[in-house]
Amino acid sequence: MDVSYLSSTVVIFLLFLFSTVLFLAKMYRRCPSNKILVVYGRVGGSKTVQCTHGGGTFVWPLIQGCAFLDLTPRTIHIPLKGALSQQNIRINVPSTFTVAVGITSEIMNNAAVRLLDLGHREIESMATEIIIGQLRLTVASLRIEEINQDRERFLDAIKKNIEPELHKIGLTLLNVNITDITDESEYIDSIGKKASATAVNQAKVDVAEQEKQGDIGKALAEKDRRVSVASFHAAAVQGENDSKAQIALTNAILAEREAEAAQRSEVAKQHAEVEIQRARALAQTKLLEAEQIVPQEIRKKQIQIEAEAEAQRQVLIAKGEAEAILSIKQAEAEGIQKLLDAKAKGYKQLFDACGEDAKSASTMLLIEKLEEIVRLQTEAIRNIKIDKITVWDSGEKKADGSSATSNFVSQLVKSLPALHDVAAMAGLELPKFLGSTQSDEKMTCL
Repeated sequence: MDVSYLSSTVVIFLLFLFSTVLFLAKMYRRCPSNKILVVYGRVGGSKTVQCTHGGGTFVWPLIQGCAFLDLTPRTIHIPLKGALSQQNIRINVPSTFTVAVGITSEIMNNAAVRLLDLGHREIESMATEIIIGQLRLTVASLRIEEINQDRERFLDAIKKNIEPELHKIGLTLLNVNITDITDESEYIDSIGKKASATAVNQAKVDVAEQEKQGDIGKALAEKDRRVSVASFHAAAVQGENDSKAQIALTNAILAEREAEAAQRSEVAKQHAEVEIQRARALAQTKLLEAEQIVPQEIRKKQIQIEAEAEAQRQVLIAKGEAEAILSIKQAEAEGIQKLLDAKAKGYKQLFDACGEDAKSASTMLLIEKLEEIVRLQTEAIRNIKIDKITVWDSGEKKADGSSATSNFVSQLVKSLPALHDVAAMAGLELPKFLGSTQSDEKMTCL
């Protein structure tokens, strides 16, 4: 069962592949070398047709169609009569033009657009009209002499005027052949007769001129013979004299050149001696530079390098010291900041412990400093040196039985501020369990 199913699948696949290849083969169009394949319909882009010369291409059914343009050259006979020249003389210009469909991209597209459905006669008729019109225009721009004598220029003018117009309909000009040029007024024949008569007369003049030249030549030849004989004799004598003069001149030149050679030799010796002395001086200069100047330059460079190194070292040391000082100051600032932060935190805790009572908190801080304050007071009077105290006492007694001397000592002790007074100067009031002064008792009584 599986084998038959597999066989059926293979057969179907092969049939599909064969039909696909057959379909593609039918869709592929080959283009001969003597034709242009024109594909029209949906060819993509902004183009309306696709032209192919040689090779081939696929032509898809339903959306595309194709046709061929024949590249076979066509010969068109133009029996042009009565064309008006630049001199207003009508001439006949029978000619033969060979045209064909062009194979450049632009010309092929023009041919596909304008000549695809036309027959040979229609194409030749269209080309004939264009050629006749442009040929008349070309003849009207030239003189008869230019047309008749300079055929190459005439053919170039024809191609220049006709070929661009043929390109517009997809044709190109292959060859132009002008058979003969005639005119009804026999102007060209008159030109021919004039040229013939001119040539005959010129021939007669040339014959007479040649006969005259013959007689003159004969006389001149005899004259030249006599002159030549005499000149040869004179030349022989002159040759002998010239030879003698040439020998003398040669000897003089030889002596002069020998003197110049001796002079150049002596000058060369002097120049060589100067160059030797100059080379010695240069060598001594180089030796002096190598022995004295170069070591001095080296020492100078060493001193400069050492100075730059020392300056760089001093800069690095100063930079290190500055960085160390900066680090120390930063550390001190961080320590002070931490101390202040710790004090602030302690003060905050003390303030919170005192029930957020600023007076109680300041009192507690002052109590902590009382011992130091008392110590500072005792230190203030302990080091007082009293060399001598003179007390004038009259001996009188006061009501309480004290004398002036005892009152002096007690008043001296009382001159020191009491503990409560010190606290009062700080704006604080000590608690009652630390006692009170007499002034406070008196104020209480009042």
